[in-house]
Amino acid sequence: MSMDFRRVKEYFSWLYYQYQIITCCAVLEPWEQSMFNTVVLTIVAMVVYTAYVFVPIHIRLAWEFFSKICGYHNTISN
Repeated sequence: MSMDFRRVKEYFSWLYYQYQIITCCAVLEPWEQSMFNTVVLTIVAMVVYTAYVFVPIHIRLAWEFFSKICGYHNTISN
């Protein structure tokens, strides 16, 4: 069990290292890294929130649009 935990920890450490290398964050000073990471985290949070709020609405509207085009009509009456 401890071996699996160590492997997972090493994998996340490797992923963080890759993130630092790809974004050139490794060459920044610590305060610059924290500012950069804050901006990236804020952008990711906004994208996730926007997707959570607006994607279902657009999927529903697209479904209604294409169901009208394809001739699918709801036969349930009130």
